[in-house]
Amino acid sequence: MIGTIVNTAAVAAGGIIGILLKKKMPERVTSIYFQAIGLFTMAIGMSMAVKMEHILIVVASLAIGSLLGEWMNIENWVNTLGENVKQRFRIGSEQFSEGLTTAFLLFCVGSMTILGTIQEGTGGSPDLLYTKSLMDFFSSMLLASAFGVSVALSAVPLFIFQASLTLIAMFAGSFFTPVIILELTSVGGILLVGLGLNILHISNLRVMNMLPALVVVVILLAIFA
Repeated sequence: MIGTIVNTAAVAAGGIIGILLKKKMPERVTSIYFQAIGLFTMAIGMSMAVKMEHILIVVASLAIGSLLGEWMNIENWVNTLGENVKQRFRIGSEQFSEGLTTAFLLFCVGSMTILGTIQEGTGGSPDLLYTKSLMDFFSSMLLASAFGVSVALSAVPLFIFQASLTLIAMFAGSFFTPVIILELTSVGGILLVGLGLNILHISNLRVMNMLPALVVVVILLAIFA
């Protein structure tokens, strides 16, 4: 579990540094910086999504997952949590849910995350997670300087997610086949593209309500692929 602990600490540390940088940014710089973050998020998402192979399963996962998320009203729950956190810590008008979702998808949904946790969970070296930790440190610094404290707080779901995958890998590492890793990454990439569009104010997609697609795609692949 040491790799996940290091990764969590890297995200939290990078997020704190990014928050300090944010305070020194004038509004004019913040505006164009958000545009750069939006383009960066879309580019990462497209690079993750472009390799998908089971298109119908990915589409079905997004459709079913979105309906489930809308039914559970995940976005409203997270927005309410964000407002409570902002009032509690007097954060101001940060884009809490957008920052949290972007950070979670960027740090948690990708081949390095899944492969790294499987490698460590099955008794291998945590080197892959160490490499990811270094990348996530700089990414969290960049994101937190735009979104603020929500990026640093993403270290909590990051730890829960990666620790859970590591524990699963200890008992059922063979479940995470290359196909599942590939298509899980693809779905995460598509959601990141949607987040990028929101950050650029091109659309107002309820990406948070689409998150159950990440679970649905694994279930569908286990059944049909």
